[in-house]
Amino acid sequence: MSTALHDDVSSGVLRRMKEGGFDFASVHPIEFYAIFPNQEGALKATRNFRGESLHALVTERDDGVWHLQVSKVMYATQAGIGDFEQDMESVVIPLGGMLDGWGVTQELKPARL
Repeated sequence: MSTALHDDVSSGVLRRMKEGGFDFASVHPIEFYAIFPNQEGALKATRNFRGESLHALVTERDDGVWHLQVSKVMYATQAGIGDFEQDMESVVIPLGGMLDGWGVTQELKPARL
């Protein structure tokens, strides 16, 4: 995905998060995704994503593609997400994978009566 298109997609997601009342003042585990044609590439990629605020998980999808999920605890900012995606892409692409987006769980606040 081109950088400009990716930035537009991320901007739209962040805008919808803001409209939904997302708490941007707190850190959150943000999930970044990549897919690989084989398990070997996905497992090699996990070696680059270890640390206090990182967690990596590899699973096989029903279609035989290998899915890498990297969770990073961080602030949800366009710059931070973009920087991490670039770092992740520099690891994933040489191993035969491709980025597959990002997401974050938003806690819904109870409705006031």
